Amino acid sequence: MSIFRFKALETVLTRTIPEVKRPSSKISDYFGANVFDKYKMQEYLPKDTYKTLLNSIESGTPIEREIAEHVSSAMKAWAMSKGVTHYTHWFQPLTGTTAEKHDSFFEPDSDGRAIEKFAGSALVQQEPDASSFPNGGIRSTFEARGYTAWDPSSPAFIFNKTLCIPTVFVSYTGEALDYKAPLLKAIAAVDKAATEVCQYFDKSVEKVTASLGIEQEYFLVDLALFNARPDLAITGRALFGHASAKGQQLEDHYFGSIPERVYAYMQDFETEALLLGIPLKTRHNEVAPSQFECAPIYEEINLAIDHNQLLMDLMDKVAKRHNFKVLLHEKPYAGINGSGKHNNWSLITNTGKNLLSPGKTPKNNLMFLTFFVNTIKAVHEHADLLRASIASVSNDHRLGANEAPPAIISIFLGAQLNDVLDEIESSRAIFKKVKEDPNLWFGIPKIPQILLDNTDRNRTSPFAFTGNKFELRAVGSSANSANPMTILNTIVADQLTKFKVEVDKLIKKGDKKDVAILTVIKKYIKESKDIRFEGNGYSDEWAAEAEKRGLSNIKTTPKALDALVSEKTEKVFEDTGVFSKRESHARHEILLEDYFKKLQIEARVIGDLVTNVVIPAAIKYQTEVIENIKGLKEIGYGPEFYQAQTYIIEELSAHLNFIKTNVQDMVEARKVANKIEDAREKAIAYDETVKSFFEPIRYHVDKLELLVDDNIWPLPKFRELLFAK
Repeated sequence: MSIFRFKALETVLTRTIPEVKRPSSKISDYFGANVFDKYKMQEYLPKDTYKTLLNSIESGTPIEREIAEHVSSAMKAWAMSKGVTHYTHWFQPLTGTTAEKHDSFFEPDSDGRAIEKFAGSALVQQEPDASSFPNGGIRSTFEARGYTAWDPSSPAFIFNKTLCIPTVFVSYTGEALDYKAPLLKAIAAVDKAATEVCQYFDKSVEKVTASLGIEQEYFLVDLALFNARPDLAITGRALFGHASAKGQQLEDHYFGSIPERVYAYMQDFETEALLLGIPLKTRHNEVAPSQFECAPIYEEINLAIDHNQLLMDLMDKVAKRHNFKVLLHEKPYAGINGSGKHNNWSLITNTGKNLLSPGKTPKNNLMFLTFFVNTIKAVHEHADLLRASIASVSNDHRLGANEAPPAIISIFLGAQLNDVLDEIESSRAIFKKVKEDPNLWFGIPKIPQILLDNTDRNRTSPFAFTGNKFELRAVGSSANSANPMTILNTIVADQLTKFKVEVDKLIKKGDKKDVAILTVIKKYIKESKDIRFEGNGYSDEWAAEAEKRGLSNIKTTPKALDALVSEKTEKVFEDTGVFSKRESHARHEILLEDYFKKLQIEARVIGDLVTNVVIPAAIKYQTEVIENIKGLKEIGYGPEFYQAQTYIIEELSAHLNFIKTNVQDMVEARKVANKIEDAREKAIAYDETVKSFFEPIRYHVDKLELLVDDNIWPLPKFRELLFAK
């Protein structure tokens, strides 16, 4: 065993479990202690200022500079009472991570003394370098100016003794350079469209909020073993590694007893998360060895996404205390489950009604069916755009394998709801006057009571209805959920707007309101039927059936991203105001560059590891086998006594020759791809030519792993990465 690998394993065996202390045995005693929430605002702000700020947050109206001065002063006082010396605008650039630049409250006075200062202007706006973040050509290198602007709807918090203020990030000319700005626009669009449709049913509805619960899956690996695997450290996934004899085939890890060391880590990061107001509720073992999940309670969508981004950062930082590394890559290990980030989405009115929760009366069920069918219609109309929103180089490894949904976007509803929609679609009867309980249409006694959790779940469905919400299961574990949630809310807002136009036209022609609503619903059910699928999304039969239905099966990111810049998409973005044409094209460029750059890095790591680690180890072992044969010959043994050794030498040579030749060819393919200037063509070249070498090279490296003496093989193996505790 290589000395590096040996020391890594030795370190694992000597690990101790750190003691975890919580501020109190009751979570309610410390939940949100590090958040400048409404309760802290009420305590630190003048009464009138607090009311004005609260109204601005709830209504989305701009905050006056005078109010900002009061808020900044209160934030500073609260933060300093907790030992904070710095503040930062915390934002989400298009790198996929979060960003921050820390400034001190400290400022020198005119007489040379020091004072603590935090002006309202510093709260409201800052100026990071816009050209140094991905911008898709919106800002040139010499055009550095960009702005972060305070998002008061997401409360400030203290992290690492720094006051963090959630913000949007925009260019000098106003284009969004982050994930939050378009998300806020999409949230506003769906609020407006859904509220207008709600007026058909309930005049007291004045606001509709998109709600989200994000289930976060992740792997843990010991930090020493992680550092002994350059591929894991640089790319986030094991580019080589033969399957462990025991993987997930016994299904004994799922919901099993949480290992003691992992449990201590979970307690620690949960405590930190709860202090930050992240409402974590659930933790458990996932399907694959060393895979786990945590999930919060539902929150308003903007806050839920901020919390998830913060949580991923927090999990990684806390893991180091426990000598773990968190792997958020969608497919860190071949042959076992990957990790997702299931997004559970619904719409909630200011009256507390979940618009995707079935009701007990025909009226309430008609309201439910309106939003239910419009969501189905929106996904059917823009399935390719939704597919683009979850596309990435890492998620391409996961989609369609080991409980991850396929790349074909479909919707699972369950037997009862499918029957309800089929019954409405097939009815030819004339509408009869509606009261609270009589017939809605002849041939339908009434829209039946639709029960929560009345059907099984379908793990192979990308977009499934699960009782009172839709679950977008296709989002990858490392992704920022703002991207798919911006798209989902945008297309639903667009669809609801079109629905209202169609209903109002029928009402204007003389149809009663409920007749008009059901007429349009029936039309939408028929038009969107192809997107509904209840069966096995992994089957070859479904792929063939989906093609007959005209559903796309876009398996790789470069072509999936085309939907971002189609005429159809540009029209939706323009109508809803979520993206300008320049912004959507910039994002397309950024995502393509991200794709080929990550494949470029993986190709380089493969080349480096093969040349500097794998081949030398295999040759070293081959030399030992050759010396063994020489020794046998010297003491008089014939060829029949070293047949196995000869076979091993031949096998080693065959694998080594293949690997060396294909790495050289991969390097040449990379050189050709690097000369391509068009981002889309370059991404496709990396996908179809450079990446095509990855699996064949891996196959032969993994065969060498089985042949080479375990004492010589330098890289920690899957059995060690997955089962070392």
